[in-house]
Amino acid sequence: MTVLPTPRTPDPMTAPPVRWGLLAAGGIARMFGAALRRGTRQEIVAVGSRDANRASAFADEFGIATAYGSYEDLVADPTVDVVYVASPHSEHHQHARLALEAGKPVLVEKAFTRNAQEARDLVALAREKGLLLVEAMWSRFLPHYDVIARAIEDGLLGPVTTVFAEHCQPLYPDGPQRLAAPELAGGALLDLGVYPISFADLVLGPLTSVTATGALTDRGVDAQETVVATGADGGQAVLHASMLARSACAAAVCGAAARIDVAGTFYFPTTLTLYDRAGNLLDTFSWTADTAHEGLRFEAAEVARLLTAGETEAPLLPLDTSVRIMEVMDEVRRQLGVRYPGE
Repeated sequence: MTVLPTPRTPDPMTAPPVRWGLLAAGGIARMFGAALRRGTRQEIVAVGSRDANRASAFADEFGIATAYGSYEDLVADPTVDVVYVASPHSEHHQHARLALEAGKPVLVEKAFTRNAQEARDLVALAREKGLLLVEAMWSRFLPHYDVIARAIEDGLLGPVTTVFAEHCQPLYPDGPQRLAAPELAGGALLDLGVYPISFADLVLGPLTSVTATGALTDRGVDAQETVVATGADGGQAVLHASMLARSACAAAVCGAAARIDVAGTFYFPTTLTLYDRAGNLLDTFSWTADTAHEGLRFEAAEVARLLTAGETEAPLLPLDTSVRIMEVMDEVRRQLGVRYPGE
């Protein structure tokens, strides 16, 4: 009987502890801190915010020794081994660059930057300085993604013909105001669309022949988009993102011999179902060891391993891959007519 492979993903608790500094004290930083505290041996030694009171409140909540009222002070802290950049998309380039220039390795929240030009600048700087730089596309480090990657590598599906993935959440107009703001690189694409695009890149490799259609808000950010693209070997991707309504957030990888259905939400801990080409059930893989964003611990653990080993990028998400994903999103925005102030 054909079965899904076993994930190679190490237990995050086995990763060597390193000392983290959190740059920004918002919602994703809170999720990241909670994931580290619950499921790793990592230590958060400092947090920085432009608002000293906010930094102090965050530090009190997580038992962090040091709180800074500036990002410059955070990246200068000699006790910090690695910086996690958790600011809005519009600030990723500036803040990651600040940390790299201070000699700090960086894990920078997805989307990596606003655009590919900023991404290439960070990559060049990290390579010049010999520093670890990783995009925090956390799903790339999860066990069920490794099962999918191994199934493709082992030829379990045959040639992959089609990838479907969608990520839709009701985040506009009543959600976070940053998503409505062009100056903060708002819109559905960088926040939501990056997940299906990165997933398609994982499955198909570099995406070409990108065609996008969508709708913009009255402030000119993308409310939703559908993207059709082709992979290096001819497989096609049909991807959708929207901040107007909720979807199942499911995905599927279809090959000539078999397909894998990824139950919603595809980038969270979930269930994989393997079917043969006739639609007969072959196997399932379920991973429920983590709840939602507690899966962030896997990316942190991998960064700790890489940092301890003296590596400068992540084999599971190489820097050139992060750049090419930004290039795809640049092309989507070009076709939709979305431009951020200052680009």
